[in-house]
Amino acid sequence: MPEEISPELRAQWQVPSFEVSSWSGRQHRWCVVVPVLNEGDRIKRLLGRMASEGTSRIADIIIVDGGSTDGSLGLQELESNDVSALLVKMGDGQLSAQLRCAYAFALDHGYEGVVTIDGNDKDDPAPIADFVDALSGGVDFVQASRYVDGGVQENTPKLRDLAIRIVHAPALRHFSGFDWTDTTQGFRAYSRRMLLDTKIDLFRDVFMSYELLAYLSYRAPKLGYRCLELPTIRRYPEGEVPTKINGLRGNWALLKILFRACRGAYDPKSI
Repeated sequence: MPEEISPELRAQWQVPSFEVSSWSGRQHRWCVVVPVLNEGDRIKRLLGRMASEGTSRIADIIIVDGGSTDGSLGLQELESNDVSALLVKMGDGQLSAQLRCAYAFALDHGYEGVVTIDGNDKDDPAPIADFVDALSGGVDFVQASRYVDGGVQENTPKLRDLAIRIVHAPALRHFSGFDWTDTTQGFRAYSRRMLLDTKIDLFRDVFMSYELLAYLSYRAPKLGYRCLELPTIRRYPEGEVPTKINGLRGNWALLKILFRACRGAYDPKSI
């Protein structure tokens, strides 16, 4: 049985306001959370690929929208691709705020683990089944990696590739104690017990943009959670970089988040 959430703990969670635009009910022990914001045809292609892989036969698909205005999330198309829920964040914040909405929804509805994959169609969704198998086998944190044996990267921007290999992953390896190789992408999976741990305390308003990605990679290994990297394929389309992180300012913001995470700035203050 899924670990229960005490009313006292749930009342302490800081979760941005969100609307449940559609919900067909929980069918599986696991869910796949897909954060989106104006992804256009990219989210349609990803959902089509997930349908081809039979993702909805092993996990419920939950889309969390950050406030798209491009009309890419028609309910009829979502239903035809077996999407179980569409959540629309109404409150402030970017990716981490969206994820807090989706993770709170998933935990409230009894899911035993969550896989997250970006909605911009850069990641091959086929390994979702492997992520679910790892969660079922007792792994708490699964990270996709294009850099481990069997992983593939195509058209990764040179600056980003260097930043991951030379700065981001080495810093998190050193400070977390786990041998991470690919630490900036959002294709991941987490166990219910890890998401509920008060020593992680992820439902806080300090997590508004990209903080959760670096923080969880730092914090989970230090708390003894079982972590694993699995090989995946990440393809950037030629001539296009589908990302919300742009330019020197965006990359510098990521580095500041990394340095804050590695010195424990996001750790719960009461621990």
